[in-house]
Amino acid sequence: MKLFLLTAALLSTVNVMAAPVGFDADTPGQAPAGWTCGATGRGSAKWTVEADADAPGKGKVLRQSGSATFPWCVKNDSALTDGWVEAKFKPISGHEDQAGGLVWRWKDGDHYYVARANALENNVSLYYTEKGSRKTLKYVDAPVAPGVWHTLRVEFAGTRIAVALDGKRYIEADDRHIGGSGKVGVWTKADSVTAFDGFAYSVTRP
Repeated sequence: MKLFLLTAALLSTVNVMAAPVGFDADTPGQAPAGWTCGATGRGSAKWTVEADADAPGKGKVLRQSGSATFPWCVKNDSALTDGWVEAKFKPISGHEDQAGGLVWRWKDGDHYYVARANALENNVSLYYTEKGSRKTLKYVDAPVAPGVWHTLRVEFAGTRIAVALDGKRYIEADDRHIGGSGKVGVWTKADSVTAFDGFAYSVTRP
């Protein structure tokens, strides 16, 4: 019954479509304009715009190639309470992790939700981060091939959250730890070298 109610609640909203956010106008080797990049925990994240001949958008991508506990990069002018966010990501390398993720209701580097897919573990997971500590809400096995572009999408309305990978919904959950509006963006873990393209987001309206 919970899964039915969650699906019904999310599908009863009108998705306001948004054009993907591109990086073609940004300078290679630098962080994208209009974004704030950093990391939760220790280490040094390295977020740069780079050319990628394999990119779905046939242009530049945003790549994280540093090593930190949880690197993140958020869109400055985004502020969503209920809505959706998605991105295409390619796990390139990493000995500890090969992860690509999305953040939403991002208040600061220590408080936000995150959903991620991991090519080393072949799973999708949902977390919330509070006071800099990541808390697990759910793990689900899912195929995440390395070196291949995937699409990760999160829909959120009130306490309800749904996470989909490559068009298939893997996680549905009800959680109230982080409410109100916040920024949206992308996320990785540890030594993951990950590229992102086709980033898009929007509010959902009743």
